[in-house]
Amino acid sequence: MPAKEVTVLLLDQMFSSTAIGPMEIFRHAGSLWNILTGARSAPSFHVTTASADGRPVRCDGGIQIRPSCALKDVRKTDLIFVPTTGLSVDDVVERNAPIVPWLQRRSSRGIDIASVCSGVGLVAAAGLLDGKRATTHWGLAECFRQKYPNVNWMPELMITEDRGFFCGGGVNASLDLSIYLVERFCGHEIAMQTAKALLIETPRGWQSGFAVVPLKTDHTDDSIASAQEWMHKNFAKTFPLDEPARRVGMSMRNFVRRFKEATGDSPLTYLQKLRIAAAKRMLEGGHHTMQEISEAVGYQDAVFFRALFQRHTGVSPSAYRERFGI
Repeated sequence: MPAKEVTVLLLDQMFSSTAIGPMEIFRHAGSLWNILTGARSAPSFHVTTASADGRPVRCDGGIQIRPSCALKDVRKTDLIFVPTTGLSVDDVVERNAPIVPWLQRRSSRGIDIASVCSGVGLVAAAGLLDGKRATTHWGLAECFRQKYPNVNWMPELMITEDRGFFCGGGVNASLDLSIYLVERFCGHEIAMQTAKALLIETPRGWQSGFAVVPLKTDHTDDSIASAQEWMHKNFAKTFPLDEPARRVGMSMRNFVRRFKEATGDSPLTYLQKLRIAAAKRMLEGGHHTMQEISEAVGYQDAVFFRALFQRHTGVSPSAYRERFGI
């Protein structure tokens, strides 16, 4: 499979780690683990860096970084990564004015765009997040909510994905988001190998709650989408399945029918997948007991949880941890 082209933007007054960290993750995906284990290197990404005018940018703290090229010289790219551009929200757009129309043009061609922390504000300023879920640093969320009210801000999540737009929370979320993107574009195994090779714990802590799988949003049933969102926020709790149905004003029978039509899964299966996805990430990145993981994702009975996990994944939780845990 040919390497994906990713462009990491270099912005005025950016936090350098939010560009350099992703650059290293993308550059080493598919290669560093292979080198360390004696396998053939097969890089998953080719990384280009670009500033507005091709000149070096001055980062927070006075560090200067020289880009590969200017925005106008970026030819083919599959993914754009927008780093944190300082924490002064009021002048984010003014300091990086050429970025906004460039993002608009690239988005119109169907290119995926990822952004983190205050960099999410540039994507929002381009109007590209209107009607979509997005996250940012919790300290910026209220300001962004006022400036960009058409965005569905979810700062309780560290990572969001919605129709080709990926957002990360705080500064350190640039690493979480980058590993997430490796998984999204290259698969789970390469993402875990990359994290292990670079000694990155995944996930290292969510702004609140747990990692969640992306919502299936390629449908037009707004009521079901609302129910999905509620389930994503509350899957760790114990609740009857008629609760999300009640919240969107449907009978249980109608809710089950429409949910299946919209997502391809019954509400119960969908909830189980949410919980198993959260359990996977806990198994990958921590040292919790099986009982602790079971309770954290909504199951008091660890024996039932083990059986459910095996049914959905084909392996036991302990075997999964042995293969993918850090």
